[in-house]
Amino acid sequence: ELPEGYKKPVLVSGTDGVGTKLELAFKTKKYDTVGIDCVAMCVNDILCHGAKPLFFLDYIACGKLEAEVAADLVKGVSDGCVESGCALIGGETAEMPGFYKEGEYDIAGFAVGIVDKDKIINGKDIKPGDKLIGIASSGVHSNGFSLVRKLYTDLNEEFNGEEVWKTLITPTKLYVKPVLSLIEKFNIKGMSHITGGGFIENVPRMFNGAELTAEIRKDSYPLPAIFEDMISRGVARDHMYNTFNMGIGFVLCVNEADVQAILNELEAMGEKAYEIGVVTAGGEGVCLK
Repeated sequence: ELPEGYKKPVLVSGTDGVGTKLELAFKTKKYDTVGIDCVAMCVNDILCHGAKPLFFLDYIACGKLEAEVAADLVKGVSDGCVESGCALIGGETAEMPGFYKEGEYDIAGFAVGIVDKDKIINGKDIKPGDKLIGIASSGVHSNGFSLVRKLYTDLNEEFNGEEVWKTLITPTKLYVKPVLSLIEKFNIKGMSHITGGGFIENVPRMFNGAELTAEIRKDSYPLPAIFEDMISRGVARDHMYNTFNMGIGFVLCVNEADVQAILNELEAMGEKAYEIGVVTAGGEGVCLK
């Protein structure tokens, strides 16, 4: 039964996996965070339409199921569901010997959320002069790990006083609770979850095909040290913005008059957020300054 209080409820669904970040879990035998990544990659996506997550299903595939590993994976999924306020209603665990190597797993998820038809956020009212607010990421999240694995062949090398894998495996941030809270109080005109393709591919998705440009100031927020470290290892800075979140995991498009109140609200909720840019005419997608 659908929750009450919706005039014209619309269901929004999303599915995703964790990608090659899983190799860090295999190599470090730390399996309790990638489940959070799996939930976050799905619910943060449906959140972009203003949808409140209702329920989640997970799919785990492996060569030979180890009970402790499966329990850790599902614990992460459960933690992610609790934090995003949705129910874990089921899942599937498939043993496929000879197909997956022993000790290797794949995990994917599927989320369904709900939003009133009149309240769907689809970018239709975005206009030049609107401002872009970026909410900080928790790190690399769950994209670009094919490149990460080439850059960090020794996961135990030191970074900021500890093994680098501890920084890299930090789970993807869940934006559901703070963003749903903002939607109740402010006119949020468009949203983007900064996943694969970084700023370049994800920010323009909020424009709904309109001829607009997101002008983003690279110096408007602190760049996390892990991304600076990747650049020092030879990755072109511009390429980084087309692959990683670069410290901003979620972007909101809002009226200029609301910027300070929204930043204050996010700070009160314990989120780090910044005014990172402005919408201009032109249809260039993203312009990094």
